[in-house]
Amino acid sequence: MKYIEQGHTIEEAHKVFEVGTTTIKEWKKLKKETGKLEKRALERKATKICPNKLKAYIAENPDSYMREIAEVFNCTESAIFYAFKRLKISRKKNG
Repeated sequence: MKYIEQGHTIEEAHKVFEVGTTTIKEWKKLKKETGKLEKRALERKATKICPNKLKAYIAENPDSYMREIAEVFNCTESAIFYAFKRLKISRKKNG
């Protein structure tokens, strides 16, 4: 960023440092907004699936498929998969 602040263009910085122009623009924007180049904290949305309700459902319906669980919780199978992963619930079946 010092190179650009010294009067060089983004394109010149791109060629000299072999960094993408989009990356340089993002860094420039970040520095303008925050005054520094430190990574921002991720803003995560609240989870749609209540962990306690999911655990209770699994306890009552241990043989249910992910697609069935997803229908009950009105979400996708991948959301159920990641909820299982987050809660350390194993769905491996013997057989």
